[in-house]
Amino acid sequence: MPQPALHRLKTALAAALLAALPTVTRAESFADVKPSPQQVAWQDLEFGVIVHFGTNTFLDREWGDGTAAPSVFHPDRVEPDQWARAVKAAGVRYMVLVAKHHDGFALWPTGQTDYSVKASPWMGGKGDLVKMTSEAAKKNGLGFGVYLSPWDRHDPRYKDSAAYDKYYLSEMEELVQNYGPLTEWWLDGAGSAGHVYDFAKYIETLRTYQPNTMVFADVALFDYGDIRWVGNEKGVVQGENWNVIDRHGQLRWRPLEVDTPLHKLHWFYSSKPDFAASLKSVSELMDNWENSVGKGGQFMLGIAPDTHGLLPDADVKRLAEFGAALKARYGNQANLAAKHATTDENVAAALDNDPATFWSAPAGSANATLEVDLGREVTFDHAMSMERLDDGQNVRGYAVQVWDGRAWKTVAQAEAIGHMKIDRFPAVTARRVRLNILSSVGTARIREFKLFDVGH
Repeated sequence: MPQPALHRLKTALAAALLAALPTVTRAESFADVKPSPQQVAWQDLEFGVIVHFGTNTFLDREWGDGTAAPSVFHPDRVEPDQWARAVKAAGVRYMVLVAKHHDGFALWPTGQTDYSVKASPWMGGKGDLVKMTSEAAKKNGLGFGVYLSPWDRHDPRYKDSAAYDKYYLSEMEELVQNYGPLTEWWLDGAGSAGHVYDFAKYIETLRTYQPNTMVFADVALFDYGDIRWVGNEKGVVQGENWNVIDRHGQLRWRPLEVDTPLHKLHWFYSSKPDFAASLKSVSELMDNWENSVGKGGQFMLGIAPDTHGLLPDADVKRLAEFGAALKARYGNQANLAAKHATTDENVAAALDNDPATFWSAPAGSANATLEVDLGREVTFDHAMSMERLDDGQNVRGYAVQVWDGRAWKTVAQAEAIGHMKIDRFPAVTARRVRLNILSSVGTARIREFKLFDVGH
């Protein structure tokens, strides 16, 4: 074949091969970034718990150093079903177990090390807390997740990055293959400064067996996480909450998880007097919920079983009290907008206590109003709005307004709605109220618009 013809053939083949490759595009604006179906489903869960239980429980420690003997772990009444029942009463929808904390002690009989429950006196070394907890979660209709600390202060392989990566991956494979579908996988970077991990391989392995699992990771692990840390352990979202964040020019959909312990400053149980006194009040928990879920984040509450393996009675009681208070304040029966004058199908879809339906602004509009005639004079002091996020976070500015007989009066105004936004304001009495979308990119869609009379 003549050289020019051969060159043309090679060029044509190369072009064909390039055309066959998947196209990789980078989002150029925040509006271009949309969530995965798994992220949307995870955000709908809204409220989870993380369970800290291990050798630290018996040593009154928050941080283990990896030297505790396995014999330290000797609970006599471990009952994950009690944990699950208690948190479900609070409104929780999924439960994450710390299967291995920074001290390296594993709560399942891993084949990778003897530093685990199989070397403890608990159940004669035959126990498997991961299995018990996953089964309890499933029994109670909760999702189940796992925290496997990358930092390991016990295992000697940690000094050798390659050897430790193999060890971590082997433990991960046990957890992702043997305990059913996982809702969330925690990648906590605490204590890992200076250590090199093969996070890409970790996530590749996880995705092989658990493609729908959401990975929690700090912003530093930007390329590997599906959800991100809020940046504090106070249980609050600060400022406007946008699901898309920018790290060094890369845009990603990374919804917030807001973690805080049920006992202030205590992730693990302690027998010291200050532990009981640190139990958060119902009002403190409500403040956490309103400033996490109520600002479009995910509320992750830390619970801590005692040395028996049970949640303390006071904790169980407080969780039930909080669940009842949450239902009374924001449950469907409390929604004043659910009862309204006859309206069109589009508006009704945002007032029906059903997040599967939604109101839609006119296609392509940059602003629009969702107006409600309540059919009677109603007094309220809180409004809840929920944006449909399947096509991205489109609302860029909004106001809650009431008709005072002469004009529309703004009672609340902000930028982001996101998964949920609760606005509080001095009590107003009105028959007509509206959610005024002042600015949107793309078509704004509202799943729910609710009104409540909280009383303060």
